[in-house]
Amino acid sequence: MTEDDRRVPAAVVFDALGLDYEKAFASSEAHRASLDWLLDRLEPGSRVLDVGSGTGRPTAWTLAGAGHDVLGVDVSPVMTEVASRQVPQARFQLADIRELPLEDGSFDAVCVYFSLLQMTRAEQSAVVARLARALRPGGLAVLATVPIDIEAVDAVFMGQPVRVTSFDAAGFTRLATGAGLTVLAEEHALFSPAHPDAVPEPHLFLHCRRDG
Repeated sequence: MTEDDRRVPAAVVFDALGLDYEKAFASSEAHRASLDWLLDRLEPGSRVLDVGSGTGRPTAWTLAGAGHDVLGVDVSPVMTEVASRQVPQARFQLADIRELPLEDGSFDAVCVYFSLLQMTRAEQSAVVARLARALRPGGLAVLATVPIDIEAVDAVFMGQPVRVTSFDAAGFTRLATGAGLTVLAEEHALFSPAHPDAVPEPHLFLHCRRDG
């Protein structure tokens, strides 16, 4: 068994992609509009958790630049190192969100931009439920995915082999509401990553609030 065989599959993929991932997705206007939605609603100095923080751009960079206290979490050592270098005003932790201890009510907002897709459906549901509990009452969550009804499908993403699981739009919304989140807004977009091996993909952004 090689070292890569023992590691989290997503870590292997994103270690290989590095800054190429940022370059491919940096032009997403829908992602930036989603961040604007969040910024318009956050109190100054809010504590925000960025799940699957990647290179730190645009999410952590935008939020930290607006004065918020950002913690980014990623399974990729390469991505974590790049993000720490690119966004020094935020904090980044190398960790698997499925295992990272989270204190209930400890964050004002949580961002999950496309970081669930290599988890099983059960894992995605469990993670979103844990993240919802980590929000203070009234806290905000942004969840983004590729809304396609597939489970454990082997594919190639930007030249890297991946195993993808996702929900259709209705199923993803049920995942959010089942975790105790109220969906305040739902945005759909079709995005073409700037990479020769990438193909246009549908994107779904759910903007949510934890009630109670």
